[in-house]
Amino acid sequence: MNEIILGDCIKVMRDFKDDFVDLTITSPPYDNLRSYNGFVFDFEGIADELFRVTKQGGVLVWVVGDAIIDGSESGTSFRQALYFKEIGFRLHDTMIYQKNSPAAPDSNRYFQIFEYMFVFSKGRPKTFNPIEDRKNKWPGSWGTRTMRGKDGILIPKGKFVQTKQYGVRFNIWRYNTGKGFTTKDIIAFDHPAIFPEKLASDHILSWSNPGDMVFDPMCGSGTTLKMAKETNRNWIGIDVSEEYVKLSRKRLEATQSPLFV
Repeated sequence: MNEIILGDCIKVMRDFKDDFVDLTITSPPYDNLRSYNGFVFDFEGIADELFRVTKQGGVLVWVVGDAIIDGSESGTSFRQALYFKEIGFRLHDTMIYQKNSPAAPDSNRYFQIFEYMFVFSKGRPKTFNPIEDRKNKWPGSWGTRTMRGKDGILIPKGKFVQTKQYGVRFNIWRYNTGKGFTTKDIIAFDHPAIFPEKLASDHILSWSNPGDMVFDPMCGSGTTLKMAKETNRNWIGIDVSEEYVKLSRKRLEATQSPLFV
């Protein structure tokens, strides 16, 4: 508990007990876009172990995109989503992680600025703490509620009232990326592909509670683990790269746990 383990995540997970993890947030290497010193990415083996170690009601957030191969998108993300469903996960939500700009604009297609955030659950999610930061367009009273009488005439029934200034956000989440935005930790950029700290913390706050176990089987620069620590969750991470394990440990050592829950 609260550690980063160097090793093949499948082999390490085999030592985990069943129903161990409340929430997994991870972004796997996909379509050879990232090099991990010759490590072979066994997706199905990882998926099978993730299902076993996830608690009933637990959630898996799988952040993934597709490469362009021979002028066509690979579709790997969809194949992975379908496999997760085949082994027993529910596809609870298909969310979008929208970036502020494309990494490498294409000349013959619209610029690609998003990745999928597939939210899988083992049964019905046991936790959902919706983030309410979407400003409502019309707070207060607006419009007139009516009902139609038997004679077809509309009868006024009062006003529509929206009492909240802010409502539950939509399932497309936009984040600024790059140095100064993704993270303030300069050393994190020694890893080739990091996602925003805010993305990790938003999912952690949404799908888990303080004291829950948050897991990243391919923890890379340690973003998920850092945000789990900052939000008073338990955490555990695995990575096959000794370089990135050292990087993650440095980030976690410099991260303070909250004084109050």
